Amino acid sequence: MLCFALKCGLIATTAFLLPQVQPWTPESPVRDDTSLNGIRLICTDGSEIQSAVGPYGTWTKAEICPEGRLISYSLRVLEYQGIVDDTAADNIRFSCENAGVLTGRSTDWGTYGPWSQQCTNGAICGIQTRIDNELGTGDITGLNDVKFYCCD
Repeated sequence: MLCFALKCGLIATTAFLLPQVQPWTPESPVRDDTSLNGIRLICTDGSEIQSAVGPYGTWTKAEICPEGRLISYSLRVLEYQGIVDDTAADNIRFSCENAGVLTGRSTDWGTYGPWSQQCTNGAICGIQTRIDNELGTGDITGLNDVKFYCCD
């Protein structure tokens, strides 16, 4: 598993992008979807940050808070499937500071977990991901977990 963290500095985030699902194709010898491969955050100054990202898919269009910044999240995860194809994290949604929920453009597999605690002073400004980087070793899952950091 590959894992590291990155922050916007002392500024927060207003938007995010997701890599799309790496779909199974008829040419593939084995059906192996990875689903969500990473998350990229857009900082309030327009810079972008991302933690470790899997190798599959392409980035989606940015989802931007209509007002305010990102303050909490809920990760959509498909539970362990045994001998069937596993995907781990499949989508994410964020709540915005002054209203609204942004949902990623990924799959509808799995279920959303509970909302994280809201950032009490400030907003989300950093990200740490855990990625399955065992390429070519069977059932690859892409993004396995994510942690976000709040800044004042």
